[in-house]
Amino acid sequence: MTNTSAEFDNSIVADDNVVALTDPLTGLGNRRRLMDKVRKLAAERADDPAPFTIGLANIDGFKPINDLFGHAAGNEILCQIAHRLRACLPDGGFVARIESDEFAFVLPLVFEKKGAEKIGRMFKEVLSAPYDLGDRNVRLSASFGFAVYPFAGEQFAELMKSADTALYRSKRRGRSQITVYSEEIAEEMRYSTEVEQALRRAIIANEVEVHFQPIISIADGAILGFEALARWTDRELGFISPGVFIPLAEERGFIDSLTESLLRKATQTARDWPAHLFLSFNLSSAQLTDPATSLNVMAILNSVGYDPRRLEMEITETAMMTDPETAASVVDELRAVGIGVSLDDFGTGQSSLGRLRDFSFDKVKIDRSFVSEITIDQSSEHIVKAILTMCEGLNLKVIAEGIETPEQAAKLLELGCVCGQGYLFGKAVNAETTYRLIKADQETQIRNRNASLTSLNG
Repeated sequence: MTNTSAEFDNSIVADDNVVALTDPLTGLGNRRRLMDKVRKLAAERADDPAPFTIGLANIDGFKPINDLFGHAAGNEILCQIAHRLRACLPDGGFVARIESDEFAFVLPLVFEKKGAEKIGRMFKEVLSAPYDLGDRNVRLSASFGFAVYPFAGEQFAELMKSADTALYRSKRRGRSQITVYSEEIAEEMRYSTEVEQALRRAIIANEVEVHFQPIISIADGAILGFEALARWTDRELGFISPGVFIPLAEERGFIDSLTESLLRKATQTARDWPAHLFLSFNLSSAQLTDPATSLNVMAILNSVGYDPRRLEMEITETAMMTDPETAASVVDELRAVGIGVSLDDFGTGQSSLGRLRDFSFDKVKIDRSFVSEITIDQSSEHIVKAILTMCEGLNLKVIAEGIETPEQAAKLLELGCVCGQGYLFGKAVNAETTYRLIKADQETQIRNRNASLTSLNG
């Protein structure tokens, strides 16, 4: 009788252990089970540390699924993901669900980077197939981060941190990416964190500057306006490209404070320009998904005393597609108070024609990739010509970006493009140099008018 009771007690303990190590939704192991697996495998290979790999998979854009279809649909998709991962695990592999939409796996027979990337590609393909929700199908993608023992760490915490660093880099590069941890990647992430902290300090200290690139009439070089561009040189890190710090501010969630600081500086400078000159300013994707953007912009313009009719906001198609409905509302609200809106980098998106139909724009900016090839590639010339014809029919003004040679300017003028910007006409310069450019341009225009009058009178 005593033996039977002891056996019964042991079975309860065993059942409790199973429950404690299992994810209740998917039936996969949980983080504790994952930790046990990794520690046991590391202990087995401690004397002769043969490599093995752990990985993390995070489902891209999973939160909107819950928001759109409800948590029951989200749970169903998570269960389908668990089933797929379990079904395609290689020999000896183990998979766990460790957070809401994050899964981890142990791959004892994957020894190096190429093997991890191969498994990642297989997982990516499996997870990209449609998910059946009964009355609808949903498509998702996943991002992956891998870490190889013992090179990326010998303890569970070290390995997880390395895999998480690799996953984070994948997320930074976009959807459906695969990254295997390396020291180079770790250094890249450390540098990004260093830049982030320095940039946060620079915003508070108002140290990020605004430079201005002229937008001109191609026919006579007269300045029509300026595009405001962010420039930042840190005292310790040196010059940081806006191609680095702008995406970083967007990714880390403080682009709003940076953009508002830059808009205030830019409008304070442009307020003192001649009234016929406009200021062009770039809106971020975060601002296009914020319903309060137009109110925030107007608050800045009112405090500075800048006429909204002299301001143009540039937006990209990629930024618009994050939340098209909110973006359309923001665009309409800006235009309602007199602010112009330009579609930037036109021709590079997958559905730019549809954007012209669905959104209200005042101008289109032809992407520099077409302009750079316009004199040497007939296809680029035909594309630019088609854009100009279409915009004329839609009553949209056009600006060509990235003009660098007189031949490009001449070809654009021949095709009917009258406005442009690029290094041929001037790089972005600080406020003081901008004032000198404006003064010189005014003097040139006066001389030209006087010369024309003299010619007519003569």
